Amino acid sequence: MAQQVVLAIDEGTTNCKVVMVAASGEIIASGSAPVPIEHPRSGWVQQDAGEIWAATQQAITACRNAAPAVEIVALGISSQRESILIWDRRTGAPLGPVVSWQCRRTSTACAAFRDAGHEPEVIARTGLPLDPMFPPTKIRWLLDNHGHASGDVCIGTVDSWLIWMLSGGKVHATDRSNAARTQLFNLSEGAWDASLCALFDIDMRMLPEVRDSSGLFATTLGADVVPDGIPIASAIGDSHAALFGHGAFRIGDGKITFGTGSSVMSTLREFIVPPSGVTTTIAWSMNGQSTYALEGNILVSAAILPWTAELLGLASVEALLALADQVPDANGVALVPAHVGLGAPHWKSEARGLICGLSFGAKPAHIARAAAESMAYQVLDVYEIMEAAGEGFGRLFVDGGPSRNRFLMQIVASVLDHPVTPCRNSEASALGAAHLAGLAVGFWPDLDCVARLSAHDQDISPKMPEDLRQIDIARWHKAVAGTLAAL
Repeated sequence: MAQQVVLAIDEGTTNCKVVMVAASGEIIASGSAPVPIEHPRSGWVQQDAGEIWAATQQAITACRNAAPAVEIVALGISSQRESILIWDRRTGAPLGPVVSWQCRRTSTACAAFRDAGHEPEVIARTGLPLDPMFPPTKIRWLLDNHGHASGDVCIGTVDSWLIWMLSGGKVHATDRSNAARTQLFNLSEGAWDASLCALFDIDMRMLPEVRDSSGLFATTLGADVVPDGIPIASAIGDSHAALFGHGAFRIGDGKITFGTGSSVMSTLREFIVPPSGVTTTIAWSMNGQSTYALEGNILVSAAILPWTAELLGLASVEALLALADQVPDANGVALVPAHVGLGAPHWKSEARGLICGLSFGAKPAHIARAAAESMAYQVLDVYEIMEAAGEGFGRLFVDGGPSRNRFLMQIVASVLDHPVTPCRNSEASALGAAHLAGLAVGFWPDLDCVARLSAHDQDISPKMPEDLRQIDIARWHKAVAGTLAAL
């Protein structure tokens, strides 16, 4: 008898990963494929919907080839958030590019809405500030530049596109976590907000149906790379999926996902209007009930590492981190990676990167160290706001590729002055999607069972003396102030 598994897709910004998860919680097979990304103008970031689907198919095929003798009982989807696309409802053909969450092309439009005084009401309804990261102005740009006269258009985040493709174009749906990131979903009411759709001139009929993160969205049909009839049983934003994958089910539990950008998230008892600089979101929803969270979104996190490696003429990120580890500190150097603007808690899309504190004593190793430390100090800026506004932080998990590097995670623990707990498997987002799908079809009976599946390495505890920590924090704040003063 074939082993039963849940297949989980984690469609990220630059890679699509697919895993098979057994009842034990073990990942028994995986596959991946790169997702191309384009920068057609300064500040513009986009992708091709067809290439996203092709990468998803390639990753599924690679994963299935690695473990052919299995029975797939459910399929779950974790995906990059805030990236948005439109497609023809009749033909399924994409209309224009996928406008990435990183894209800043609608900075002027967002500024106009802010100047008109709309931001307080938008935040109160959605938990999100008016920033180009969020989809409404990007949707309006797509409709203005790539829509067609019939108006028979689907608007969706990447999860909606994958559900559409996997279901043979039968279902246009999303979950509450992804809907919460569109800035068109009223978090208090749990529904699309008619007044916000009117504000941004978006036809609500084009938006997907909103469902729980765990439940039957559709069954696979005509997707070729998977058999027909498999339940598509979860959809969730990748950062939210990572939180769930850690088993962070207690109020105040949090996590940091390190990737191209970073997401800092901690669960809340109920929806609150967020303090300035961070956002409120729906972490996930099950059985009609939403779990809320505070979140800080950092635009450039691990993406600074390959850039700095190239700047210093190094062959790899590994070489950069090995160089950074040769010195005990950055010798006064600070690097603010505002290469596509500053996200939380500053939300300055016009900001650009800065290296400061240079002296004749500064060596390449110090610049490398400053790049590594920038990841932690950006997290600190949002961590402090969230700690004061929410339930405080309980367990703080870390995931994403950089979380496998103990040198980096030691810096994070020391800068935050809080232990961090690495996930034993770096594919936390895929695991979260798998767990939600498995719960929906009874593969796992309840949350207690799922919590026991999560496996973590030993905590990494802070090591930096407090006086030195405060000196370095002050240096970071001065560097950020210099970046903002240049605007």
